[in-house]
Order: sequence, then C-alpha cells, then structure tokens
Amino acid sequence: MKSTMMNYPLVLGSILKRAYNVHPEKEVVSKMNDESIHRYTYGEYFKRTLQLMSALKRNGVNSFDRIATFALNHYRHLELYFAIPCIQGILHTLNIRLFPEQLEFIVNHAEDKFIFIDKSLTKAIAPLVNQFKSVEKFIIIDDKENIEPANLPNAIDYEEFLAMGDYKEGWDLLHSLKIDENDPAGMCYTSGTTGNPKGVLYSHRTIFLHSMGICLADALCLSENETVLPVVPMFHANAWGIPFACVMTGAKLVFPGKHLLGHPLAELLEQEKVTIAAGVPTVWNVLYQQLKKKQYNLKLHTMVVGGSAAPRSMIENYEKEFGINILHAWGMTETSPLGTVSRLRSYMKDWDEEKQYTMRVKQGFAVPGIEIRAIDENGNDIPRDGKSVGELIVRGAWVTGSYYNMDIKESFTEDGWFRTGDVVTIDEYNFMQITDRKKDLIKTRGEWISSVEMENIVMGLPFVMEAAVVGRPDKLKEEAPVIFCVPKEGESIDKKAIIEELKKHFAHWQIPHIDDIHIIDSIPKTSVGKFDKKVLRNKIKEIYKE
Repeated sequence: MKSTMMNYPLVLGSILKRAYNVHPEKEVVSKMNDESIHRYTYGEYFKRTLQLMSALKRNGVNSFDRIATFALNHYRHLELYFAIPCIQGILHTLNIRLFPEQLEFIVNHAEDKFIFIDKSLTKAIAPLVNQFKSVEKFIIIDDKENIEPANLPNAIDYEEFLAMGDYKEGWDLLHSLKIDENDPAGMCYTSGTTGNPKGVLYSHRTIFLHSMGICLADALCLSENETVLPVVPMFHANAWGIPFACVMTGAKLVFPGKHLLGHPLAELLEQEKVTIAAGVPTVWNVLYQQLKKKQYNLKLHTMVVGGSAAPRSMIENYEKEFGINILHAWGMTETSPLGTVSRLRSYMKDWDEEKQYTMRVKQGFAVPGIEIRAIDENGNDIPRDGKSVGELIVRGAWVTGSYYNMDIKESFTEDGWFRTGDVVTIDEYNFMQITDRKKDLIKTRGEWISSVEMENIVMGLPFVMEAAVVGRPDKLKEEAPVIFCVPKEGESIDKKAIIEELKKHFAHWQIPHIDDIHIIDSIPKTSVGKFDKKVLRNKIKEIYKE
C-alpha cells in the first residue's frame, strides 16, 4: 500500500521560487570591502539568479559539473549558492584560509570546471593556477577592494558573465529541469587537520531538510521576523546552512564581507538592526571587548556559537551585561553542519541560575532529524550520566554516509554511524558536552585531562582574552598540560591566579607547573577559526628542547 501524497521533490529550486512568490520585498544587504553598502530585495535577487543560471548554461556548464567559489560573504556569493544547483551543477565552496597545497589538492580532486573568485583574493590563487588540471575559466567578482586583480587565465568579470544570460531562459530552466532530490547540489571539504581534506557531497534533499531543521523553534529559530547576520564564512560548511534557510523563510540577510571584528561589525549590527548573528567564539570575544568600550543600540537577541566551545564566562557576560543570549550549537562539515543545540527545556527555566548555566555551556540535544550516541573503545554505549566519556557518533537525515571518491571506512561504525572524533559526555537530560577531540586529550598518570575544560576555566578569569591547552611529554607523568594565554587589552596575566583557580577544579597532579603557562600575543587559528593546536605543539618542541 502507498500513501495518497504527492511526490513533491525537495530541491533548491522550490526554495528559490518561494523567495520570489512569498517575500520578494525583503532585503539582502552586503557591506563591501570599501565599506559601501549594497542592498536589494529577494525579488531582485531572484531575477539575477535566474539570469546567472542561463549564463552558466550558455557557458557550457553541464549536469554535475563542479563550480567552485573562492569568496567572502556577499550577495553575489548568495546568487551562486542557488544558481549552480538549480541547473543541476554542484556548488563547491573553497575555504580561502587553507594552505596552498591543500587548495591545489581540493580543486584537482573535485575537478572544478570554473572558479568564481573575489577580486581581493585573486593574488592568493594566482600562483596555483598552473597546477589546476580541470579549471577552464575564472570569473572575477568585484568586491570593491581598491586593488587590481591578479592576472588569471580565461578571466571575465562577474557582471559581464551575468550579462551573457537571459532571465526568461533562466525561468524556463527553473521550471523545466527535472532535478531529483537526491542529486548532488553542494560540496564542501573538511579542513584537513590530519591528512588530505575530505569531500562531503550534499544533496538537494539534505540541504532542504537541513534548512527546515535549523529554522525550528528548538533549533536556531530562523523566521521571516528576524534579521540574520552570518559571520561564519560562506566557504565554511555553507555558513552553517544559514543562507539557504534565510532564503527559505524570508529573513532579512546581512552579509559583513571582510568586516568581521570589533567596531566595523558592531556598527553593521546596529545599522541593520540585526537580531540573530552566528560565528565562532573568537569573533564574539573581540566584539565583547568593543561593546565594553562603546555603547551601541543593538537589537541583537541571539548569538549562535559553534566551531569551538563558548566559555561559561562569555555566556554569562553577554547575557548579564548586554541582554544577549548565546546559543551553543555543535556540528561538522559531515553533518551539514547542525547536529545539536543547547536550548533550556521549559522545566529548566525554573532552575536556579547556577544550574542553568551548567546546562547552557553544553552543546545540547540532537535537533529533529539527528540521532547521537557516545561509545567506549569497545563500541558499547556509555551511561548517560554526564560523567562517563566516549566518542560521539551520529546519524541523520543530513549526515554524510561516505566521503567523495575516498574509501575511509574507519570514519564509520559497522552499522553505519559517523564517528565524529569528539570525546563527549551525555547527561540524563540527553544534553551532550564535548570534553575534547580524541587527539587533543592529555593523558597524565593514566588519567585523561580535558583541554577544553581547562581552557574554559582559564578564559573565565577577568584578565584572560583567550587560552589554549596542549600536552607536552613528561618523563614522570607521561604528559603534562601547557597553557598558552592571551591577555585582555590593558591587562596582564597573573600566573599564580591561574594556578589557584585550576586547583578548585582539578586534582593537584593535573595542575600545570607555573613555568608551563606561556603568555603570547595571539593564539594561532585553523582555517575555520578554531585554536590550531598543531602549531602550538610545534611551539612546545621549540620551548622544551632537551
């Protein structure tokens, strides 16, 4: 027996048509590199995107061709987000912060046909073009940077490329192309912290379902009422899927371009009356310092934090000083990316403040469409007691089941769950908390130390801006923790105060020696804004030469 329901394909074209039919008057705003503001409506966006679909077809883009972008967050990048998949191409967002060798590998592995690239980024890719084996054309996007673009082969300006297309032809393509919801629509590669980056191929269906999932009230709660600013880059896990969801719902979208820190970001948040923003803790650390310096009239009520754990001090300070709720979330490139969100349940709102913050620092519960478990070294589920630790495994409607053209069986369990590599606890309320990455755990005297927990405690001290913890070899203990600290502006690091605070939370043999606390100007970051502990481990080798 079958149901009586229509077979309505979950494809990006449906989202694009809804933008035109339901909310054509809503705005998409972009701050360009010269600080000028570009704004247009979803209705105008729709027409340009259809014209771009036609231009892509007329320039020889065929089904399942990989079309890459090398760009920041702005309206033209959003046009590409939909135009490419809606002609059955595959949108491939390249991470601009990767090492040249990684970019070369990714472009060749994906076999990208075209690269759409911001003018300000052309010099970064110019030295690599002779190593690219499949790229036929470069389309240069004028991001209003006051420089001349690097000389790239077969290059054309974006607007000239767009002018080759025809809106009516794009309309016909949108309504006539029979795209299966399981066809690939987008491609992202992991940051490749170990080995080569790995490709994840998203389908129309997974992007559609993920967009609906993150709009749920118990997830990110994106709706037409909101004005949303994704600080998280569009080249990193599709800006956590936020651009797709905003087009779906009609939320006003604000793109910051390169203006991601301090006053420029605060000014844009104020000017456009942004209500929800999303980014990594590093960005919100800098913004907090700016908000302490100058008063802004912000409408911001929620800041989504992912990529790394937000320290409790950050969550408390934003709420108590500025009335802004930090919403902890977790996900990966492999999970499209949203997996869990840390929203207090209704009955938790009657709890005392201390207990509430204890829950809010966790990464939260699985959103609808996602299942999570944690297993021990033998593959057995750990108790959900908030204390036992295990590796997080996940499956769901938008979780990858393999990597693109790579056979990496160790990333999956025998019954098909994805192994995240995150070491976690899950409590009796099914709230998950990351204690570390497997490779970042520090083993001292046979016991594990969570570098994340130690970092969050140190960053809770009033004079610490950022802190990262890594292990160093130790003849007696096996490993000993080493802390790298960045002081807040105008402050100095009190090493003795750090030791005293850690004594409240760790056993005496887990406490680092005072000589293992190092003050640095900045902590190195990975291509996705996380602490780059690989660099810090190399730094340790220099510091502790025998």
